[in-house]
Amino acid sequence: MADLHAWLETHLLKLNLVNEMDYEQGFSRLSYTKEEKQSHQAFQMIAQSLGLTTTTDQAGNQWATWTVKEDAPTAAVGSHVDTVKNGGGYDGVAGVLTALAAIKILKDHEFQPKKNISIICFASEESARFGVSTIGSKSISGLLDKDDIAPVKDAEGITIKEAVEDFGLPWEKVGEAELSEQDLESFLELHIEQGTQIEDNQADLGIVRGVACPIRLQVKAVGMANHTGTTPMNRRFDAFAAIAPLVAFVEEQASLLNREQDIPLVATVSTVQLEPNVMNVIPGEVTLGIDIRSVNDSLKRELADRIAAYCKKIEEKRSVQIKINTLVDNPSVFLNPQVHERLTHVTEKMGLKPFTMDSGAGHDVMNMAHKWPSGLLFIPCEQGISHHPKEFASIKDLAKGSQVIAEYLKEETGEGH
Repeated sequence: MADLHAWLETHLLKLNLVNEMDYEQGFSRLSYTKEEKQSHQAFQMIAQSLGLTTTTDQAGNQWATWTVKEDAPTAAVGSHVDTVKNGGGYDGVAGVLTALAAIKILKDHEFQPKKNISIICFASEESARFGVSTIGSKSISGLLDKDDIAPVKDAEGITIKEAVEDFGLPWEKVGEAELSEQDLESFLELHIEQGTQIEDNQADLGIVRGVACPIRLQVKAVGMANHTGTTPMNRRFDAFAAIAPLVAFVEEQASLLNREQDIPLVATVSTVQLEPNVMNVIPGEVTLGIDIRSVNDSLKRELADRIAAYCKKIEEKRSVQIKINTLVDNPSVFLNPQVHERLTHVTEKMGLKPFTMDSGAGHDVMNMAHKWPSGLLFIPCEQGISHHPKEFASIKDLAKGSQVIAEYLKEETGEGH
């Protein structure tokens, strides 16, 4: 066990391209940048040291494969190494690291699989650079509309197409990364929880049932800009004052629905834009962004309907116009129940306590699940902090995750399968 802990500590640093994990500014490896490529190269070197064959597909995903037989089924595991700006060193990396560690465990025990095993280090999982997430896994699973995203720009005006080509990949071939259903048999991802449910339920690991995809609303209130010093209070059409109560309404209604339902829902007014946003001008236009998440899709739509009804009341009372634009309304993704059952069996067999839960955050697994039986395993992260330099997962929990993946792969690819 000490050997595994030391190996995890060493290779956690290598994947993060650092000599120590305590970085006050965190880690910035944005999609299709040289920093992401350097971490991909570290992944390749670690995989090769384990005797795996490494390749890069047309979307920039890295593959490391333990090939038994070319025509044998392939069980896949993996995650990503790109980060948000000034993020943590465990989101994504934990899944890649533990997948590699699982192969080390199997090889150290001289296990001989009957199926091929592939580790996928996905490209561009985070939306931090372009506002578009999971580009690599969408490419593999055939969900990427490359013509739609090609012109999307980052803060410096670089398009996704340009970034991918700068990464060394021909844009016209990105779609060729798509695999058929026969190319993989299953997929498993490990990730830090990014919450505290595992800890709150005194469990060792979380086994995810479903991924809560969001409804995202853009609510625009239009009043009339005017001078703050000369416009009487009874002659104002202040868009901000009119729409402001919606912020508390969203929070209150989400809490109310949670008291009425077993499946949780979360909702956040997470962005606000004021026009003209000048100290001496009454706000004439305000746009709020609202993010609603639950694996219960009807519950998400119930809250969206309540928001629409409340906005109509605001219009009638405050003489402002409100327009609601639905930016995203994706159905939630439920993961394969057989994979969930096998993960539960493996975890309990190892003397660990699993906790069945849902994920409020999106992951590569939600794309892979559209085509292959897929599962998602969570390990705890301290205080639920993520996308932040203080993000932390213990080596002990990384080791538990590695051992569960190893045992799962042993059962999936060994005798009798």
